[in-house]
Amino acid sequence: MKVLVDTNIWSLALRRKVESDTAHRLKELIYSYQVIMIGPVRQELLSGISNVDEFNKLKLKLEAYNDFPITTQEYVTAAEFYNTCRKYGVQGSKIDFLICAAAVNNDMHIYTKDMDFDSFSKYLPIKLL
Repeated sequence: MKVLVDTNIWSLALRRKVESDTAHRLKELIYSYQVIMIGPVRQELLSGISNVDEFNKLKLKLEAYNDFPITTQEYVTAAEFYNTCRKYGVQGSKIDFLICAAAVNNDMHIYTKDMDFDSFSKYLPIKLL
């Protein structure tokens, strides 16, 4: 099983000093080579870190993960997912829908703490971890 890890999980595990169930689960996924990274998640993680040393430390840690290729089909699927959810009054970010599209099109689960994904799952064929 491959797992696309959302930004909030990485943030909980990498930016915080306290060990949590979330961080423990992420470590298990890392050690079993199940973790998938996409460029937009990497960008979100690195954005907003004003301390250059902290930015470089996190950038170095994330270099262990190659970006899974996002194709035109993922962008088209993300737009379709956005439109589907919006039709039912469910809002989300474009990156969240790109995560959903990449996961669905490539048979991956999504690991997130973002409750929006629970709403998405009512209308989209996503698999949440």
